[in-house]
Amino acid sequence: MNELSHKDSTPPIDEVLAKWWGYSGFRALQREIIDSVLSGRDTLALLPTGGGKSITYQLPALLLPGLTIVVTPLIALMKDQVDKLRQRGISAVAIHSGMDSHRIELALDNCTYGDVKLLYIAPERLATETFRVRLRRMNISLIAVDEAHCISQWGYDFRPSYLRIAELREYAPHATFLALTASATALVADDIMHHLGFKQRHILRSSFARPNLAYAVRTVEDKYEQLLRVIENVEGSGIIYMRSREGCEELANRLQKDGVNAKFYHAGLPSLERSMRQDEWKEGRVRIIVATNAFGMGIDKSDVRFVVHYSMCDSLEAYYQEAGRAGRDGERSYALLLASPDDSSRINRIFEAQYPPIEDIKDIYVRICSHLQVAIGDGEDASLVFNIYDFCHREHLSVHRVMGALDILSINGYMSLLDENDNPAKLMFACSRDSLYKFNVGGNDMDRLLRTILRMYNGVFSTFRSIDELHIAATAGLSAERVHELLRVLWRMHIIRYIPATRSAMIHLPCERLPITDIYISPESYHRRYQLCRERFENMIHYTTQDERCRSVVIGEYFGDTESKPCGICDICLKKRREAKANSGTTTAADRVVELLRSESLTVKEAVARVGGNPQHIVETIDKLVCEGKILVSKGSKLKIIE
Repeated sequence: MNELSHKDSTPPIDEVLAKWWGYSGFRALQREIIDSVLSGRDTLALLPTGGGKSITYQLPALLLPGLTIVVTPLIALMKDQVDKLRQRGISAVAIHSGMDSHRIELALDNCTYGDVKLLYIAPERLATETFRVRLRRMNISLIAVDEAHCISQWGYDFRPSYLRIAELREYAPHATFLALTASATALVADDIMHHLGFKQRHILRSSFARPNLAYAVRTVEDKYEQLLRVIENVEGSGIIYMRSREGCEELANRLQKDGVNAKFYHAGLPSLERSMRQDEWKEGRVRIIVATNAFGMGIDKSDVRFVVHYSMCDSLEAYYQEAGRAGRDGERSYALLLASPDDSSRINRIFEAQYPPIEDIKDIYVRICSHLQVAIGDGEDASLVFNIYDFCHREHLSVHRVMGALDILSINGYMSLLDENDNPAKLMFACSRDSLYKFNVGGNDMDRLLRTILRMYNGVFSTFRSIDELHIAATAGLSAERVHELLRVLWRMHIIRYIPATRSAMIHLPCERLPITDIYISPESYHRRYQLCRERFENMIHYTTQDERCRSVVIGEYFGDTESKPCGICDICLKKRREAKANSGTTTAADRVVELLRSESLTVKEAVARVGGNPQHIVETIDKLVCEGKILVSKGSKLKIIE
């Protein structure tokens, strides 16, 4: 039995932290969350991005008997955390859509009968009967729900699959629930606790302040010029967020032409290429990633020095999550939102497009079903590959309109768009077992391959089975490339039906396709969601246009943090500090130079022009500040403040 499962000899949590992670102390709120979980109390924890959420369930998992289940939608996060836990000697496994049935069965056996302490799963896994049957045999002590805001239909990132998480209580009635998110308003927080069946309302909320993160908004005509100034003046790696795939590609190419080490990233890239670009950026071989919001979730890179939003977000929740990827190491970093005078009206048009009339939503349901070739009465519990961009192109519809319709259809239980996932290869024989060996396909390699497949997978003559080509290769003593080649030979000879591994989004149909006359869209769900999305959008506009209150305070109060204090480093706080000094009459040329350089680096000529007054006196002041070690001249002849 694992030493940590003996309650009498349970070591203090500080010892566990030091032994397994090598840390001497906890970050803010981590200890309180862990204590709450170990006392058996259902807990909703609101921690900022980079606040160390994983420790709050990984450490209790070692102290509690049995198994901890971690529900997360992020396959990359699953793999990353499992790898790191195993490196520390902690037994952990992940089950995701990229695995075949054999590997899933083996992982579940280890969770049931072995010494596995943490099991990572996607919320969609809860719907499978195989998984539900196995759950009853597992000794589950803790269920951690990451990105818990996805359970609320009133949140900005609702995912219907999250609604099934509460069903885990039936299989593990004594397990404690820990829900984790970096962004939830009071309404969404209440919805999370309701849907997860909390025995008592219990929230532990960290401050939403990021003391090292300087927020700024600049409304300009030429965003690109401002972007280049940031890239030139702020050292280190960065992320630039844009709305569209095409915009990402165009901006990255433009930056490359101007000598900037940048690449683009969006969900339209092949899986392998996305992974390679992500690794290049994480390892510092690419300085800047220009990306849609498909980039960033689960990315563990602490030294991001700046995040620039080239396009405005729909909500402060999304902005806070994305901007918060800067400065997770605690060093000074920057979150800049570049706005244009026409942003509000342009994004308002996009917002309105996301809420088409109810009759149009029904029409989009019919057109999607027809596109997927699902007949009326068919399709119950089916998950079908769906390329929304291809569909919109063929049907002459905007992506925003279709996405909005899918949100409403999802809430009403008709169909859901699932995130892109790794789908394993699938195989089914197109001939009988008896006739298989009559084919003269030749070669020892082919014979070994066929015998291996028949040993490993039952039912391949009657239905498609998910297969693991790497596992087949290892068992048959062949290379993965050779297995892939031979499978294609069998497919071309019509001996098998073969679907190669893919990465794609899916449409899930929880019920059979209905005729359009039977589709009922709840007016309440439609209008309530419209109202809340409108409020989120207007709060985002307010954040962008207001120029009197600290950016950090505006964000904190939006999330219910009533004790937010001015940060002192955002553009509003710096402006107020300059105004106060000017009004007091005590401001000096040196003060004005230093204040200017707090927000951006400038050449001597630019500083002289911006400070005003006698140019010779300003130059002498700059020389003095350099000699005193308060500012320096960078390689690009820019003046920079020494923090």
